[in-house]
Amino acid sequence: MKLLHCSDLHIGKRVNEFSMLADQRYILNSIHDLAVSQGVDGVLLAGDLYDKPIPPAEAVSLLDEFLTGLAREDIPVLAISGNHDSPERLNFASRLMESQGIHLAAVYQGAESPVVLEDEHGPVYLYLLPYLKPALLRHAYPEAEVSTYEEALAYAIHRWRVDPAQRNVLVAHQFVLGGSTCESEELSVGGLDQISARVFADFDYVALGHLHGPQKIGRETVRYSGSPLKYSFSEAGHEKSVTVVELGEKGSVEVRAIPLTAMRDMREVRGSYEEVTARSFYDGTNTQDYLHIILTDEEDVPEAMGRLRAIYPNLMKLTYDNRRTRTVQEVTGAERPEERTPLELFRDLYELQNNQPMSGEQEEFLTQLMEKIWEGRP
Repeated sequence: MKLLHCSDLHIGKRVNEFSMLADQRYILNSIHDLAVSQGVDGVLLAGDLYDKPIPPAEAVSLLDEFLTGLAREDIPVLAISGNHDSPERLNFASRLMESQGIHLAAVYQGAESPVVLEDEHGPVYLYLLPYLKPALLRHAYPEAEVSTYEEALAYAIHRWRVDPAQRNVLVAHQFVLGGSTCESEELSVGGLDQISARVFADFDYVALGHLHGPQKIGRETVRYSGSPLKYSFSEAGHEKSVTVVELGEKGSVEVRAIPLTAMRDMREVRGSYEEVTARSFYDGTNTQDYLHIILTDEEDVPEAMGRLRAIYPNLMKLTYDNRRTRTVQEVTGAERPEERTPLELFRDLYELQNNQPMSGEQEEFLTQLMEKIWEGRP
């Protein structure tokens, strides 16, 4: 049996005030085409289908297009809610969608029966576990004495009575201990939501969502597929992909990643203003990519963001890396300031803020400005 695993679509997301909807439509079409060309027997969506609990109408429409397209190809979809989703909203019409092969577990209501798919080796049991907190587990099982995320997850799995002799797949959206994180993820303070991979012992494959970097946790068959798009510049170095898992007879599992190509990449560019605006610098590169430009000029460039967007229209972020920004110094009160001239005090302040002394031209300008102020000139 061949399954395609992806997660963290975050449909409707905005990054640095840029809508990602066109990019999401492009990548979802690519995933649809991969599901068809690979001849998969099912698509696993491991949570965070939307970016917000109340998604915009165009985001709802896009997810509808994606699911409808897979249903038309007779490809079953097994999806869960993530921490960004509204379980109740996502759960709407879920029973109706089951008749079309769309199996959606959005609201945790206890140990519901797994979805069963058949192949030449027999049944594969697919367990769907939406994002789970201890409070949600206790709501379903008031008698349960659980206080941590790991205890809640272990209790939920225990209630399924999973048969380890069968082929079992789990779809879950949790933070598993040992995973590498990035800036675009929403994690609990102090790692309270972390769980250990040991709770997955009875599953042949665990399709995880929540972390945006594709990675295995412990064994090859406990995996985060990662988000299909880059959603922060901390992900600039990621190679985004979907995961295809093939289950043969019991004990035989093959996992491989298929790279995804986005409509626009997300990159970081470094150099002086003169360098990044030189034709030789940007010719032959995709100026439509989402960019974080890091200028190395010692002085701020006036109106740099607007001027750079004339070349790079999808410039998202502009920062400086120079002597002023590399060293953070603490500004404290001057010793015996009454014995120092205003120029000396300002010179010290400037050096603390910029990690370099004032130039002669700057000192001359400041002196003239002070004289005008003291003389009461307009």
